Amino acid sequence: MLERKQLKDRSQVTFVLPADAPPGPVSVVGDFNDWQPGAHVLEPRKDGNRAVTVILPGKSVHSFRYLAAGDYWFDEDHADAHDGINGRLQT
Repeated sequence: MLERKQLKDRSQVTFVLPADAPPGPVSVVGDFNDWQPGAHVLEPRKDGNRAVTVILPGKSVHSFRYLAAGDYWFDEDHADAHDGINGRLQT
């Protein structure tokens, strides 16, 4: 799930997943962090989910995926679009 908050000239995007699906550490990896695993690791929240927030430039488009333990890549069903194997996010 994606949570969004519009800021003055930027967008705050929070990537949210259930606490245990998939199990183990998960990071969001995309063009906004040079596809570096571990740069944005989802952390537990009080509501039982885990999440990470990324600040992105306004009026931009980004590609991303999730990377879980065991080199397991997966997509966000609620992405704005999909471009091949990557989710697309428009701010």
